[in-house]
Amino acid sequence: MPEHAAAGSGRRRSGPGAPRAVSATAAWVVRIGLFAFCAFPLYWMLVSSLKASHELLASPPTFWPHEWDLRAYRKLFHETNFVTYFENTIIVAALTTVIVIVAGVVGAYSLTRYRFAGRTLVARVTLLAYMFPPIIMLVPLFLLAREFGLVNSLIGLALTYISFSLPYALWILRAFFQSIPIDLEHAALIDGANRAQALWYIVMPLALPGIIATAIFTFIVAWNDFLFALVLIGKDELKTLAIGINEFFHMAVVDWGLIMAAGVMVTIPALVFFVAVQRYLIAGWGAGGIKG
Repeated sequence: MPEHAAAGSGRRRSGPGAPRAVSATAAWVVRIGLFAFCAFPLYWMLVSSLKASHELLASPPTFWPHEWDLRAYRKLFHETNFVTYFENTIIVAALTTVIVIVAGVVGAYSLTRYRFAGRTLVARVTLLAYMFPPIIMLVPLFLLAREFGLVNSLIGLALTYISFSLPYALWILRAFFQSIPIDLEHAALIDGANRAQALWYIVMPLALPGIIATAIFTFIVAWNDFLFALVLIGKDELKTLAIGINEFFHMAVVDWGLIMAAGVMVTIPALVFFVAVQRYLIAGWGAGGIKG
């Protein structure tokens, strides 16, 4: 009897382990499935850009090229204005991101640290401005840009992106700054720091996750935009990647290898930017206000 009881007790103790193992396995299956679902379009785009032209539209499709071919990349860089489009997009995205982050940090800090009449109203108006779809502002922004001579101008295009990215940045950064104890700044001020030093050395390191997240959002908005660039930019030498690549679809013969190669080259900078700032994002999550 004791042996049977011990055996039964052992089975009862080991019972909960099986459901946990099944749950862990199911979780990994779901993760792998989601990763494959998200990564497959990128994989297909890369593989298609390296296929020979006769293999691109083969039926059934080939998931691995039988013959590697860099023809699409050679054509992209030597027979199109892709490099010019790429440089224009880098300039616009970088200018937009820098201005939005600088203005957003200063504005959000002012909204959370200084008391003035209408402070709450200003914060709510920024959120209200972000609630309207950007397409609603397309015609007014175009008329305003034409009035100031900013049509066919990379600066005018960057200012357009700033107009609907900055309200989002102010709202997000304001929430991060509100979560930072003001006592840390008071301690820095007592130790002899001024407001600018307290912002730079105390507040910004603690708000780094929000700053990085806002920078990623702003960069991607400026990098991927098609509509505003299409309306504001008409000269070929000023076109960005979105409207430049769109021209490839209007060729006499659509070269899908060329389009896939362009898609790969467009994806790489955004991916590199995210990977480059990811470690700062993680470091910001673990940062502390007081170090021993």
